[in-house]
Amino acid sequence: MDREQWSRVVEAATRAPSIHNTQPWSFSVTGDRLDVRTDAARALHTLDRTGRQRVISCGVAVEFAVVALRAEGVDVAVELQPDPASPELLATLTVTGPREVSEADRALGAAIASRHTERAPFRAQAVPAEVVDDLQRAAGTFSVWLKPITEADEEVATAFLVARAEELEQSEPEYVEELQRWLRTDPAATDGIPVVSVPAEDPATRPSNWLIRDFAVGTRPADRSPFHNPDDPDAPPPAVERPTVVLVGTDNDDEIAWLTAGRALGQVLLRATVAGLAASPLTQALDWPATRTQLRGRLSLVGHPQMLLRLGYPSSDRTPSTNRRPVAEVLTFAD
Repeated sequence: MDREQWSRVVEAATRAPSIHNTQPWSFSVTGDRLDVRTDAARALHTLDRTGRQRVISCGVAVEFAVVALRAEGVDVAVELQPDPASPELLATLTVTGPREVSEADRALGAAIASRHTERAPFRAQAVPAEVVDDLQRAAGTFSVWLKPITEADEEVATAFLVARAEELEQSEPEYVEELQRWLRTDPAATDGIPVVSVPAEDPATRPSNWLIRDFAVGTRPADRSPFHNPDDPDAPPPAVERPTVVLVGTDNDDEIAWLTAGRALGQVLLRATVAGLAASPLTQALDWPATRTQLRGRLSLVGHPQMLLRLGYPSSDRTPSTNRRPVAEVLTFAD
């Protein structure tokens, strides 16, 4: 592997999603080894106080690097937390030899560039059960479980906790200040959430049974009401968007589990992209320890929820993807 190849791999890894697009990672190459570290300077101290979501984000980046290497015709061994004396070193990827590139390798590699978080409403088209089954199998290869939220009582309980957590976050001044620090009005910004990637509509008035995160906290009118059409007050309510929602979780809840959940999430997102789907997180209920614990109880989970995703077929009018920091800013080569 030469520097150009490694740069392509790291560029693919940086296409991983991260909470508020903080991109909390750095990479270093020594010969045929890629080290992935977490960058604590890019932590969210209010939203992600334990660092769980930051580590999950880095886990996705690890898996995107693995997928990119396989698409390059290279096999790789992954070791998580290889050095207890260096807790910021989350993973080491070591090239083990050539690989015959399969069609699946190529498809997943190509999906890295086309995948991006979609917060706009999805089309009214159900996600086939066989696609969800494939996502479950992909997660299962990491000993990570993926649970579709399909039962009515589970859906009501989960949607309530998402909405409740969003309400708690919006009432927390430190959360609002941190969120606003990561909003970007410059479309050329290389990190954070660009306002052009966030739907202009108020999430609370969107005809959906799932509440996405509101990135414009504090700018909404106080008298807003769900599904209200100010141009035609007598109009019937629009059809309610009902995306497929899945919960990704692990048996344990330590840093290794978070990293592994991130790797599984990377596979899930890329396979969903290959199937023509888009995804966005519904993580509010997992941000707060209280609502995360309540979710475990209400769903009778044996294990720990790590990510809640909405899945669906995107409309033709997709929101733009977010930018990434230049590879030169996150990648170093050992002499």
